[in-house]
Amino acid sequence: MHDFKYKKNQLYCEGVRIRTLAERFGTPLYVYSRKTFVDHYHKLERALKGLNPLICYSVKANSNLAILKLLVEEGAGMDIVSGGELYRAKRAGTDSGKIVYAGVGKTQDEIDAALRQDVLFFNCESIPELELLDRRAKALGRYPRVALRINPDIEAKTHRYITTGRKHTKFGLDLNSARWVFLNSGRFPSLRLRGVHIHIGSQIVESGPFVKAIKRTKDFIIGLKKLGVKIEYFNIGGGLGIIYRDEKPQTALEYAQAIDPILKDSGLKIILEPGRFIAGNAGILVTRVTYVKKTKVKNFIIVDAGMNDLVRPMLYEAYHTIVPAAQVKSQKSKGKSQKFDVVGPICESGDFFAQDRRMPEPAPGDLMAIMGAGAYGFSMSSNYNARPRPCEIMVSGNRFFEIRKRETCGDLLKGETIPEFLR
Repeated sequence: MHDFKYKKNQLYCEGVRIRTLAERFGTPLYVYSRKTFVDHYHKLERALKGLNPLICYSVKANSNLAILKLLVEEGAGMDIVSGGELYRAKRAGTDSGKIVYAGVGKTQDEIDAALRQDVLFFNCESIPELELLDRRAKALGRYPRVALRINPDIEAKTHRYITTGRKHTKFGLDLNSARWVFLNSGRFPSLRLRGVHIHIGSQIVESGPFVKAIKRTKDFIIGLKKLGVKIEYFNIGGGLGIIYRDEKPQTALEYAQAIDPILKDSGLKIILEPGRFIAGNAGILVTRVTYVKKTKVKNFIIVDAGMNDLVRPMLYEAYHTIVPAAQVKSQKSKGKSQKFDVVGPICESGDFFAQDRRMPEPAPGDLMAIMGAGAYGFSMSSNYNARPRPCEIMVSGNRFFEIRKRETCGDLLKGETIPEFLR
């Protein structure tokens, strides 16, 4: 569910008309609903109250400082994967004791920064990473808590680019390697190996893959405990899917009912890392029609947003519902829908938001909303084709706030210099 609704044929975010925001701030434009962010966070919290997990929002989904601060105020921790995300999490006021740090390629500088902040856990994914972390911890006089990320080799039934729990991916350790690490923890004297971490993928709409992965990993933990290994935490990752088209994803309650029987008597402290579930349907990308182009083989709606603003359709062939900011009033007009490709201005054939999508023909200047753009939208945006990135707006009831200003052409040149020999 989300808080983008039509009122008298006009699309609103909570109590604010989308057209009002586009006229005020221009397009392309990201618009977020404060209420949707908060509601989705608390849906998970309520559903899983029997497990009392630490819910660490996945910063990579949408890392705007205002959004992080909003979730921190609601009680969330943060799941980070870079030094930059650590910086953002701390600037948003996140307690270091609620930060878990994942990622396969942490650099020495990033490790040092996280050690100094005393994050709750390093989720480690390889033996070389453990060796580096141990050396840096010794040098800085720290004893960090570590969770080994295990690759349970489970098919997540999602796009191959966002499947992370199969043995052929770069993520995590296989069970045998992880068992060896736990049984030989003395080789890493500065590390406190106290947790196990899994994350099998993203946009997973069925509970089955989660159940399989959690059961397999729980059995692994039980086996280690019988050998005297002390494990206190089980980070079960994230990956809960949302509705982009006609998916029927599990609700938070259905997810909880599936995993609660496995975990409730485990004696482990549970950590959860949702991102898309909280952010996905809390945001839209508003764009304006520039041209309608018709050819003998294709019809195109050319808009002012591009793949640099929202790359998911090009990268994953992802489906996003696209709706007009003002509904067509006449049923007669609705009947004239045609197939269009909705495309941007970028010089790439992959610059599209929809292909062969049936919809009424818009007019140049009309506004369209690309739904479900709150996660992996702005956070994956770029300046490709020297395009300034959009501004971001948060709506709260009848009020709205600019939480990121639109970039200017001057911003594109920050940090660049022309050497003397070219002057």
